[in-house]
Amino acid sequence: MAMPVPGLEDGTSEDPNDREGATVEETFELFSAQAPKGWRVELIDGEIYVVPPAKGPHEKIVTELVEQVIARRTDKELRNSTGIGLHLPGGNGTLRVIPDLVVAPRDSFDAPREWHAPDPVLLVAEVASPSTASRDRVLKIRAYARAGIPVYLLIDREADEVVVCSEPVGDDYTHKSLHKLGAEVPLPAPLGFSLDTAAF
Repeated sequence: MAMPVPGLEDGTSEDPNDREGATVEETFELFSAQAPKGWRVELIDGEIYVVPPAKGPHEKIVTELVEQVIARRTDKELRNSTGIGLHLPGGNGTLRVIPDLVVAPRDSFDAPREWHAPDPVLLVAEVASPSTASRDRVLKIRAYARAGIPVYLLIDREADEVVVCSEPVGDDYTHKSLHKLGAEVPLPAPLGFSLDTAAF
């Protein structure tokens, strides 16, 4: 659901898409600039989403995921990034998202900009929570596939499963494998290792 950023100077509590005279992109920029530290503001298919700072269980999974990628990756030039903003093509204007994890070659995000092109990205991962699950399961699959990101890893705690999406074509992935949370989950190249989700 679209939500206003708490703590805006004018104290607004209205839907950000209804701000008089402002485009969605302008409103998004305003919210991004004024969001409290730790909050994520994303623009997906013309809607602005505001996500509060992650809670402990979410961060535990992201940390474990990062550590496993570092320890098990076959290509030692790959790097993990958290908090990186991606500027994606969209069916309804551009999208701006901040995945829980981005894996890309070293130096891919050296440019001092807030939003980066997805071209070097090899894998994005999202850890779904009750407030983000519907977007992670549907909207972000379309967005990441449309951007040509080779692998989308969805760790869905609510559904108790891990989904590995690969081989993007159009606005979907042609290959999706579902695994029970707690299982060994094989990741396709260029990661090329099994993720131990028992630690999640």
